[in-house]
Amino acid sequence: MLWHLGNTTIRTPYRLREALVALNNSSLNGSMVGAEKESELALLLHTAGVAEVSRISKGETDVSDFGRKWRSALTKLGFITQKFSDRLDLSGIDPQLALIAKEMPELTGRPYEITPNGYRLINADTVAGQQETFLRAILAIKLPSVIENRFECAPFSPLKYVIKLLFELKNRNESVHISFEEIALFVITTTPDDGFGEVITRLLTFRKSRLKEKGTVRKFDKNEYAKVVRLGNPSIDDSRIETKSQTLDDYADCTLRYLKATGLFRNFGRGITFNEIKEDLAILIASSDDDKLPIIEYLRNFWYGSKLPIDNTLEAEKIVEALSERIRLKSGSAISIKPGEDLSIKRYELEEQLRHLEENDYYFQQRNKGAEISAWLKALMTGSNRISSDDSVKIPRGEAPAYFEWAVWRAFLAINSLVNKPWEARRFQIDQDFLPIGTAPGNGPDLIFEFEDSLLVVEVTLTASSRQEAVEGEPVRRHIAKYAEDYYKTGKSIYGLFIALQIDNNTAHTFRMGDWYLKDDTKINLQIVPMRLEDFYKLFMYGINKMEKMPDVLQSVLLKCRAQANQDAPIWKRTITSIVDQAIKS
Repeated sequence: MLWHLGNTTIRTPYRLREALVALNNSSLNGSMVGAEKESELALLLHTAGVAEVSRISKGETDVSDFGRKWRSALTKLGFITQKFSDRLDLSGIDPQLALIAKEMPELTGRPYEITPNGYRLINADTVAGQQETFLRAILAIKLPSVIENRFECAPFSPLKYVIKLLFELKNRNESVHISFEEIALFVITTTPDDGFGEVITRLLTFRKSRLKEKGTVRKFDKNEYAKVVRLGNPSIDDSRIETKSQTLDDYADCTLRYLKATGLFRNFGRGITFNEIKEDLAILIASSDDDKLPIIEYLRNFWYGSKLPIDNTLEAEKIVEALSERIRLKSGSAISIKPGEDLSIKRYELEEQLRHLEENDYYFQQRNKGAEISAWLKALMTGSNRISSDDSVKIPRGEAPAYFEWAVWRAFLAINSLVNKPWEARRFQIDQDFLPIGTAPGNGPDLIFEFEDSLLVVEVTLTASSRQEAVEGEPVRRHIAKYAEDYYKTGKSIYGLFIALQIDNNTAHTFRMGDWYLKDDTKINLQIVPMRLEDFYKLFMYGINKMEKMPDVLQSVLLKCRAQANQDAPIWKRTITSIVDQAIKS
């Protein structure tokens, strides 16, 4: 038995929303049967910037396998319908699906059309809303089922299984977490049929033995993985073991990401523990009935999203009261709940308030996280995804642009001199572990840092060559011009900082002049400095032990760089590097 949540190709669940948004605005919604349509889906995702398909850029037309993987990922979470019949009728209706969906007016009977829960995810523009949608989706999943029927075990909820395993650890007074290796070896390889107590006993035996290994942990883990993938057959050679061990890791990684997307869990090293804000909800979910549903009712639950305990007014009141008490203990402020108040809206508000309290704590912690932040910046600068020497912390595949924005945001938080709030300084969204779930949306800058006497608008990009100017030149100037106009009356100096791995000459030339005309024909002279990530990294490393001085140092550097903006672009770029070096030396 080996199960997993989600899709190993699309390991970042939040990207599914972007795919659904693109799909909803296309003619492919409910029309994705066959290789040609699958290739069209791949092209749609590529064009919309949801996923980069390098083969399309190289001129390949058959990328159906790529589209098929994304379609499968959306199907497995119930965000689009399944195909049940071998053949469709002339209007594209699946006869079996049409019978199943007869009492589901939102569905037409076309395979691979967006479901009600899919539309819920499309309309969820906050992290809290998206996580609740993923929670409804993943809670609805049973293995085996009409969707996933390859398992030979009594039907179970993977989400409830993990929750109950964590509570079993709590009942034994053990550390309430499950590590990455424990997920791979003891969770996704078992089901409730194995017995919660038995699984936890084996897990704890592994945990305690591993602690004794110290310098030989990798060898210990390899042997433990080998025991699992051999399945009692020691004759399997090492190459086979290595391949299967990688499968365990891939499935564990994917399952952890999708579990975290429910909002019920947060990181514990590479593993998970309960998210304190949602632990009361986890208790209610674990204790809820787990009835065996008829096929049609299962699919209704799957496509509409599972009901949650908080849909019940009494349970919702308990959760709201618990959240109010957490806020009172953390901030000292009492929360009043008005009679007849919408409990769903109130719960969102309180969760957001708690997140802001935690993000403020996170902000103040960054002043002591200089070494960690510099490691992320260096990894981005060198193109390595490894952050820690033991490979335990990495930049997830395909997410370097988001982590670039996030690492620079953290660098400025570490300076610890912001006038605006940390959540106002970023335009990208973060999860419960303060990690990015995507890049900043369009029509605005990536980051905005307000200091006592200045405002810094920051844009970052991994785009290189002449394409950099085409993609970034106009938007960056437009975004900075808006803030220059809005903050004109404050008397604050407005600067733009553009950070890239390498600055293209044409980009530097565009920013060298930086003029921008407003609608009333007024011309604004924009103070933009294009800087290599390497130079920003050196400046940050210089300031690690003197963060209180960095606002003045940074403003001085920007002023000096702008004073030399009359130079030709190639020379100006070299001058910017020299000014950074001189600032560090002085």
